[in-house]
Amino acid sequence: MSRLPSLRLLTGFEAAARLGNFSRAAEELSLSQSAISHQIQQLEQQLGQPLFHRVGRGVELTVAGVALLKTVQTSLRNLHQGITRISTYLEPGIVTVVCPSGLAQGWLQSKLSALQADIPDLLPIISVDETARYIDELDVDMIISEQPLQQPNLHEQKLFDEVWLMVAATAHSRQWRCDDAAQLRRVAPLICLEQSFADEYTASFLMQELAGCRRLAIYDDASLVLQGILREPAMACLPLSVVWHSLQSGVLQVLPGFPQIAGKSWWISRMQGDTRDVRVLKVFTALLRSAPQLKSVSENPAITD
Repeated sequence: MSRLPSLRLLTGFEAAARLGNFSRAAEELSLSQSAISHQIQQLEQQLGQPLFHRVGRGVELTVAGVALLKTVQTSLRNLHQGITRISTYLEPGIVTVVCPSGLAQGWLQSKLSALQADIPDLLPIISVDETARYIDELDVDMIISEQPLQQPNLHEQKLFDEVWLMVAATAHSRQWRCDDAAQLRRVAPLICLEQSFADEYTASFLMQELAGCRRLAIYDDASLVLQGILREPAMACLPLSVVWHSLQSGVLQVLPGFPQIAGKSWWISRMQGDTRDVRVLKVFTALLRSAPQLKSVSENPAITD
């Protein structure tokens, strides 16, 4: 086919096929029956085969019609969803931030209330779709990533350096009555993040220093590990970005005696110069200002903004 049938013809066909009647299709689309009949005839001519059989006062689909109906309904549904999504971006005050899910659930989400209090009419969209690697100021205003994006015309800054910590639920850790890492290794089971065994920063720590710990479970998602140690009396080695909010709220605590493991760096990127909305620049600046830092106080790290 040199070109696709028009949306007008496909919409008329879909209504007639779904309702099984040209008259009812015409009524639904506020057209005359002859207009619907003419649209179907045009479509059949373009496709080179009949789409309907007449049955009494109604119509039934041919085999070709059945196949076309499935395709048309899927396409119309996708088109409707796309238009609905576009209408969302017409809301005033929208700023879209893309970042990994663990960081979004741990650190970034804990900052949203303060951002909205400081920036009038801010409507943040937080996306964890890491395939979105291009800032275009339509779908994506800024991206938090493990390394600079190196896209032209971007302003990129290091947000913070990741740190991995041994943590456990505050309520559970009291049961162990231990303030020594060697004792904790004996009494506290371990919930592991699968990627940690291959991570250049954490692999040796897990395979050597924690080799004697009983493993309770292994998950492939940091958020699941976090949920696991909140639910079960167990400890885990997790990045600060994931456990930030839980440490701030006192639900988790850093276990004494274990090393703090330096990890990768997080970078935040936006378009250079003036942004499409002043709120984008304000969010960018506020996130940089509130980036987490970890300062050791003897054996118990203090978590600060």
